[in-house]
Amino acid sequence: MTRIKICGVTSDDQARACVEAGADAIGINFVASSARRVDEQAARAIVRAVQARALVVGVVANQTVEAMRALRERVGVGCLQLHGDEGSKDVVDLLPHAYKAVRVADEADVSQADAMPGEYVMVDAKVGGALGGTGRAFDWGLVVGLAQRRKLVLAGGLTAENVASAIRQVRPWCVDVASGVESSPGVKDMARVVAFVGAVRGAG
Repeated sequence: MTRIKICGVTSDDQARACVEAGADAIGINFVASSARRVDEQAARAIVRAVQARALVVGVVANQTVEAMRALRERVGVGCLQLHGDEGSKDVVDLLPHAYKAVRVADEADVSQADAMPGEYVMVDAKVGGALGGTGRAFDWGLVVGLAQRRKLVLAGGLTAENVASAIRQVRPWCVDVASGVESSPGVKDMARVVAFVGAVRGAG
């Protein structure tokens, strides 16, 4: 069964509702440039709200390993998603509670993702000037082979309308959605969340 991560959650109420709707993981964003960024107080409230019912992932970018490790410990997230220009060594130093997100536009990007250490790797759309959360999709055919070799988290432009097609083509371990279930950046539309979860569960 394909797992579901709802990313860019900004409040404990949102997190609770997403888990009740069927999310397996919640993403909270610490990237300063993101419209979905939360502070550590809000992040700890989200972690407490979710507790053991879902994995809470902290999204970070371009921090030192020491800073990322300290953040993880202070807030209590279960895992870190490295969404900046981090290298393999950064991932290794944070394993097993971290994975790398790689922005994909061509085969060279897929090779870079495949070279990242760890059991899991995430792929997102490559959009100039943006780290992620753009709502843009990429050519899913590029990562079909990668999904056969790794526990792949597929992100980038997923919605209730296209996620079943993405799952049938790629067979990812997990699908990740942010803007595709929002009414505005950081504000989750629960009807869209429920529809997204239903589409994933119905994809087989």
